[in-house]
Amino acid sequence: PQSLAPPGTLAHVITAKYADGSPLYRQESQFLRMGIEISRGTLANWVIKAAEACYTVNELLLEELRAGPAANMDETPLQVLNEPGRKNTDESRMWVARGGPPERPVVIFRYSPSRSGKVASDILGSFQGFLQTDGYIGYELIGKRPGIRHLGCLAHVRRKFFDVEKINKGSPRKGVAREALDIIKEIYAVERKADHLEMDPDQRKALRQEEAKPLLDKLKAHLDTYKDSAPPKSLLGKAIAYALNQWDLLLVYLEDGILRPDNNAAENALRPFVVGRKNWLFAASTRGAEASAILYSIIETAKANGLEPYAYLRFLFTELPKAKLEADIRALLPQYVDRNRLAENS
Repeated sequence: PQSLAPPGTLAHVITAKYADGSPLYRQESQFLRMGIEISRGTLANWVIKAAEACYTVNELLLEELRAGPAANMDETPLQVLNEPGRKNTDESRMWVARGGPPERPVVIFRYSPSRSGKVASDILGSFQGFLQTDGYIGYELIGKRPGIRHLGCLAHVRRKFFDVEKINKGSPRKGVAREALDIIKEIYAVERKADHLEMDPDQRKALRQEEAKPLLDKLKAHLDTYKDSAPPKSLLGKAIAYALNQWDLLLVYLEDGILRPDNNAAENALRPFVVGRKNWLFAASTRGAEASAILYSIIETAKANGLEPYAYLRFLFTELPKAKLEADIRALLPQYVDRNRLAENS
C-alpha cells in the first residue's frame, strides 16, 4: 500500500534479479533505455520493502518445510559488504533447505554470517524425519538429534572418485577409482529404472533392496580391499576415507522410497542463487541479504510447484495487502494458491 511501484513492476524487477540473474544496476540501464528513470537505490529499496512485506509468507513456508517427512540441506558462500563487526571480505553463507510434503515442496533460503550447524538447527526447528546433507561436519550434531534420521550423499562420493579418475585418464589399467565409479553407475541405473517404471515409494524401496543393496555391498567390499594400501593423503586415499566415513549414512536411503541416494535436490535448489551471484557478486547489507533469502524462498518454491515466477509474484503482490488473517495468507502460498485466481490475474 502507498507504494509508487505497482505489483507488475515489482514482480518484473524481482523476477529479473532473482530468477534471471539480472542485477539492479543493469535493470537501471534497461529502464533508462525505455525513457524511465528509476535509480538503483530506489530499485533496491523496492526489493527490500517487498521482501519485508512477505515476511509472514516466508514464515508459513518454513512451517510447511518443518511438517514434511524429509529435508535436504546445503549452503554456499555469500559476501556481504556491510556486516556489523565484520570485514567486507569476510565470508558469510546462504543456506537452503528443500522439503515439505512431497506433493507440495518447499524451498527455504536463509542468510547467516555463520557456517555453524546451529543455523541448520534453527531452520529445521521442530522438524522430524529424514535429513539429507553432504559430509560437512556442521550437520553431525543435528543429524543425531532425536526424531531425525540423517543420510548422506552418494554424489559427493562419486565426485571424489571422479577427481581421481581425471588424474588417471589415459591409463590403460582400470584403476580403483574407475571400478568404484562403475559400481556407482550401476546403483544409479537402479534409480533410473524406478523412474522409468514410475514406481511408487514402496515399489522403489523393494527394488532397491533387491538390486541396489547388493551393489552397495560390492562397493563397500571394494573400498575395504584398498583402504590400507592407498596413501591417506592421496586423492584416492581421501576418496576412500570419505566414502567409508559416510557409509552408514549412505545406506539410509534404502529405508524409504521417498528418499534419493544423493543430496542433489538441495544443490539444484541452490543453483539459481549461485548463477545470480556470478552477476551481482555480493549483497550490500545484511538487510539486503535477508531480503534476498526471503525472495529466493518464494520464487524457488513457486517454481518447485510448477508456477511461473513472474505471474505468481504479480498475483502475490496484488493479493497480499488484502489478506488480513493467517488463513488468507496461507491460501496465497504457491502450494495452495487457486490456479484459476492466478490465471485471472495474469
